[in-house]
Amino acid sequence: MSVNITQNHYAAIAKAVAALHSAIFSNHFCALLQHIVAFDEAVIVGYKEAKRPIYLYDSINQSRELLFQRYLTDAFLHDPFYLAIQQASTGGVYTLKEVSGSLADYKSYRREFYAHTAWHDELCLSVKLDQSRWVAVYIGRTQTPHFTANDINGLTAGFELLSSLCHQQWAHAPFSLPDAPIERLEVRQLIAHALTSIGSQVLTKREQQITALLVQGLDSKEISWQLGIGIGTVKNHRKKIYEKLNVSSLSELFQFFLSYLIVAD
Repeated sequence: MSVNITQNHYAAIAKAVAALHSAIFSNHFCALLQHIVAFDEAVIVGYKEAKRPIYLYDSINQSRELLFQRYLTDAFLHDPFYLAIQQASTGGVYTLKEVSGSLADYKSYRREFYAHTAWHDELCLSVKLDQSRWVAVYIGRTQTPHFTANDINGLTAGFELLSSLCHQQWAHAPFSLPDAPIERLEVRQLIAHALTSIGSQVLTKREQQITALLVQGLDSKEISWQLGIGIGTVKNHRKKIYEKLNVSSLSELFQFFLSYLIVAD
């Protein structure tokens, strides 16, 4: 099956290409997706092997705090899409029925997740960037009917283009400051401020810098390389950061930072 390319498609592709490596790429990427398959809400996250998901974008309209309070902290470990993506050698388009291990798993996920988010159907576009990193684009329907076979086929037919755009945006740079929907660009400004000011009353400038990198998903080795300092120095700073912020783990530090994001609804 091939996607019927219209003038509007070409315009959407052009806008997405023009927005590459900018703060509004995800907006135009999702606008392009809308020309292929209609959806109501979207979430984009970055995954690194054996690491916590990195929030990149969302257009969720209600119960948005669940994304930060539950999914990004630990619920992702039970997400059948996440588990399927980890096991796949290449990217692709996934439906919930495909990734659920059984009918019971399928019903359980729908009951636990959809009941809280108001989504009643979901598709996932997974793009493998390299051996240890990939991007997942989740699109959901809250008002419109369930996704059809034609929707899935259309998304599959457009996968090569969508994958190429994701590679251009994220393959050659670390996951970093997330995009915000155009109508909520102030959220991006809030996140940027939070990353530069987190713990400013008690942390040194270097500790703030390392804290910002930690909550963006970098580990001690990656921070050492990026800042040009020894890994032992990073670990010492990390210990002091935990003590000063009264947290005992990366999970608690992540929760500390997410409080900035939750109020950005």
